[in-house]
Amino acid sequence: MYLQRLFLMNYRNVRQADLQFSPKINCFLGRNGMGKTNIMDAIHYLSFCRSSLSSVDSQIILHGTDVMMLQGTYSGDAGDVTEIACSFKPGGRKQFRRDTKEYRKFSDHIGLIPLVMISPDDVNLISGGSDERRRFMDVVISQYDREYLGHLINYNKALTQRNALLKSETAQDEEIFIMLESVMDRSASVIYERRREFVMQLVPHFQRLYGRIGGESEQVGLAYSSHLERGALADMLCEWRPKERIVGYSLHGIHKDELEMTLDGYPIRREGSQGQSKSYLIALKLAQYLYLAEVCNGRRPLLLLDDLFDRLDSSRVSRILQVVSDDAFGQIFITDVNNDRIDSILEQLDKDYRVFTVENGDVK
Repeated sequence: MYLQRLFLMNYRNVRQADLQFSPKINCFLGRNGMGKTNIMDAIHYLSFCRSSLSSVDSQIILHGTDVMMLQGTYSGDAGDVTEIACSFKPGGRKQFRRDTKEYRKFSDHIGLIPLVMISPDDVNLISGGSDERRRFMDVVISQYDREYLGHLINYNKALTQRNALLKSETAQDEEIFIMLESVMDRSASVIYERRREFVMQLVPHFQRLYGRIGGESEQVGLAYSSHLERGALADMLCEWRPKERIVGYSLHGIHKDELEMTLDGYPIRREGSQGQSKSYLIALKLAQYLYLAEVCNGRRPLLLLDDLFDRLDSSRVSRILQVVSDDAFGQIFITDVNNDRIDSILEQLDKDYRVFTVENGDVK
């Protein structure tokens, strides 16, 4: 699957743009702050029904305007064409349509257009809290497993309700706790198994890619840990409920899961150099791509490389290009500030391409 055409209106600093893309490589050039990342974010929005830069939809609308519109035309490997459109007005309801049919639930759209984005914010996977690493697992699995996404939504709703009861100063009916904990238990068992299976299958891709990209001899690893390794969640929630009433929130569950990232057996956040950490993250996200390409019924994800090559040495850039030039990778979007570097990249890749310049939201 690839994005043939993207129409934007009043998206961040882009007043209007109508862009036709190459099925292989598309580059956006311009100084920092001109709007390159905003175009990448619009592509991300059409896959996930949300921005990668902000959790508040009202912040994506160009200042002084009252409506945002996005429209993407996608072509499948079999030649089928799908049109995805989105519109949003402040104070109104966001609308998403596939062809002419509006989605009743945004979750029904997730996974139709698989996408992997590599950006400077990925450093949070290493340096941030465990919620960043859980989000990484959830974003990948939700793109090919609709049941997983449903259980994740159900679990989080029940968790929110249970935490509200734990914080309440009034006495609560124990039956309500039992009902919510039963929902959490059922969903947690599915989520736990799918996360465990995902990490197990991702690791071989990841370790192989790290060797190619980093050119290093270290052994990298990913290890998934969860409270559910100790047994059923319902039993833990019941046992710990008295203490959780004191602290006011749930201490056990898959919302406490961790994805441990290691280099030679030690946490990379403590042991890894800047270069090793960059290689680790890029290998991890490209492994995510190859994994999704395997499990998404032949639909290769879109690959977005936002400001990836800045502050990377030339040998590391060359190794990354060798990886993504492989036929396993489909359509690629790249942003950069350096025209000469883009010329060198396009020369090395030797694939069909288009180059766009971006200045103050104007795309040519």
